[in-house]
Formats: sequence, C-alpha cells, structure tokens
Amino acid sequence: MTLRRRFALYLVIVHLAAATLAVAWLHGKGAWLLLAEVLLVCSLAAGFFLLRRLFGAFVFTREASQLLADGDFMSRFRPVGQPELDRLVELYNRMSDRLRTERVRLEEQQQFLTRIMAVSPLGIVLLSFDGEVAYVNPAGERLLQQPASDLLGKPLREVPGALAETLVRLGDGDSTVVPLWGGRRARCQRGAFVDRGFTRSFMVVEELTEELRQFERAAYGKLIRMMSHEVNNSVGASNSLLHSCLNYAAEIPQQHRADFESAISIAIGRTDHLNAFRCTFADVIRLPAPRREPADVGELLARIERLTRSQREERGIAWETVVEEPIPPMPMDVAQMEQVLVNVVKNAIEAIDRDGRITVRLGRRDGRPAVVVEDSGPGLSAEARQNLFTPFFSTKEHGQGIGLTLVQEILSQHRFRYSLDSPEGGPTRFTIVF
Repeated sequence: MTLRRRFALYLVIVHLAAATLAVAWLHGKGAWLLLAEVLLVCSLAAGFFLLRRLFGAFVFTREASQLLADGDFMSRFRPVGQPELDRLVELYNRMSDRLRTERVRLEEQQQFLTRIMAVSPLGIVLLSFDGEVAYVNPAGERLLQQPASDLLGKPLREVPGALAETLVRLGDGDSTVVPLWGGRRARCQRGAFVDRGFTRSFMVVEELTEELRQFERAAYGKLIRMMSHEVNNSVGASNSLLHSCLNYAAEIPQQHRADFESAISIAIGRTDHLNAFRCTFADVIRLPAPRREPADVGELLARIERLTRSQREERGIAWETVVEEPIPPMPMDVAQMEQVLVNVVKNAIEAIDRDGRITVRLGRRDGRPAVVVEDSGPGLSAEARQNLFTPFFSTKEHGQGIGLTLVQEILSQHRFRYSLDSPEGGPTRFTIVF
C-alpha cells in the first residue's frame, strides 16, 4: 500500500471514529448532531484536498526522477500555482536544460573526436579496464595488420606481431621506436587517463613515413657528396705528392732509404684505404636504377651458398635450404640482389659467430613469392631493434652501418617488401617478399 493511500485510510478512520463519538454524545440533540456531521464532512474534504496538494510534490518528484533515469531532458513541467512546488519545477526545468545542452555538446564533441580518430594517420589503441582492446582506429588496424573484429575484446598480449609485443612492454609515459615491414619504423607511445574513477591505458603509434625516409636520404646524400668531394681532392693531391717523394728515394742515404720508403708506402696505403672508405659511402647514393630481368632465385641463393662456404666452414656454421614452395623466375637486377643477399648472409654469420645454422626458406608470404634468411644467433638487442634501418647505425665495434642502408636502398628501388625481425632469444629472420 502506498503512503498516499495510508494517509487517506488514516483520515477516513479518524473521521469515522469522530462521527461515532458525535452520535453517541449528541444522541437526541438533532441540531447539534447535524452540525457535527457537517463539520466532519468538511474536515474530511479539507483533509483530502490538503493530502492531494501535499502529494503533488511527491508525484512531481517521481515523474522527474523517472525522466532523469530515462535520460529524457526534452520534457518540461508547467507551474501548478503552488509556490513551493513551482520553485521545484523551475529548478528542474533549468537543470534539464543544462543537462540537455551539455549532452548535445558532449555528443558533438565525441562525434568530432571519433571522426578525427577514424581519419588520423596515427594508430590509436584504447584498452578497457581489464587490459583488453576496446577501440582501434583504421590506422591502428593497418599497423597491427589485424581487422578490428579480430582485435576488440582480445588482450593486447595475445595480438601477434612485433608491434603488439612492443606495446605490451611499454609503461605509462614510455616511448620507443619499432621496425615495421618494408624498412619502415613507427614511434610508439603509451599513456593513461581516468575513466569513472579508474585508470585506463591508450597507445598512439606514429609511423615514420616514406617522406621522412626520403628526407633522411637527401640529408645523408648531401653529406656524403660533400665528404667525397673533399676527401677525393685531398687524397688525389696527397697521393700525387707521396709518389713524387718516392722518386727521391735514390738520393736518400742507404742507411735511411728503407725507412723513408716504408713511411711513404704506409702513408700511400692509408690514403688508399681512406679513398676506399669514401667509396663505400658514395656507392649508397650512386646506386643505379635496377636493370630487371627474370632470374632464378634458387640459383642465386646457391651462388651465395658457394660464395660464403669457406667463411661458414671456418666458423662451423651449417647451411640449410628449405623449399616450401618453388618460386618462379622473378624480375630483378641480379647483381644488386646478389649484393643484398651477401650482406644479409654476412650479417647472419657475424650474428652466429660460431657453431650455428643458417636456414634459407623459399615459399610464399601473404600469397607472394618470398625468401626468408634465418640464423640461429642470439637475436636482436633492444637497441638494434629500435634503430633497424637507421642510416649508418651499427652495433659492431668497427661497423660503418653501410650494409643495411645499402640493402634498404636496393630493395626499395625494386619495390620489394622486406622486414628484419627477431623475438627475444632469436632466431633472426630477414624476409624479402617479391
């Protein structure tokens, strides 16, 4: 039974009791009894009137709370002529207007942000409170190489790929660079925000674009050309003078002649070495356009195997070729691709050092012919993974960082996809997709 019905029942019972007492006390006094009955009826009517006015505020409160619960901020209440209730009506209408305006503003803002994230070149991944993928924009799908339908609701650690592994390892506020397919790189950042009192994480992945790579290439190309010009002029003049000095060796006393000739020869050797050093850098920017012709990839790899055999046998490194699926002749510049594979295999040998295995796989990746060179070395360090294909970066003590830079230029000019990746502890795989 509602509170209003209880009050009504209470009024009826009280007035019935009063009417019974009036009949008992005023029995035989007709005029007084009639007056008492009239007063009781008026009192009961006044009670019901006041009860209805009193519970009008409760009705308003119930309807207003229901509208708020339903999220209906379009409905408004009219004043009813009661000052107290009219103040509540005015307050509710004002609050409803503000909530409606705020909701419209938030919906417009959310729609705006959603559209921005949908067209943004930045990959954006939003995690739920439980660390599962709650949202990923189209750029994030492309970078993670997974459709949103396969990502939503899945813990990030279960998403395959080097990029997802890197995102899992990042702490809040951390930033790092990770290699992608085709020698591309991406800068990954992880942040956090508070949602309904709890912390949620989000990731932003910024791909370092081809335009940036071309800018890097133009910058180091200009530097190499300037260096080559100065070194070539200096080496040429110095060598000419040094060879001229050797012509005067006969005029040097016998006891000093050998030392003189040795010193001059060492100086000539060093200038020749400097010129060769210059040429290795100049070759990167003087790389000619590839002259494509159909080539047997298996035969090319067989030549690389023979070329590196003595070096591998000396270190106890075995070679294994696995043909998962035969590859038809592919259009390529054979000389340049041979240079690529020599550099890749040489890096594999140096990574293994001694007593290991190089496995070359021929088959398909993503439906395209591909070659994978895999070594049993210890894998890539965190520093190496972050700086893969950075121009002239090397982890070797006396390395110049020329090899991978040259490999990247040749494969990019051929428009072949490629990647260098390694899970922790190896193996390291260099993949070329024709």
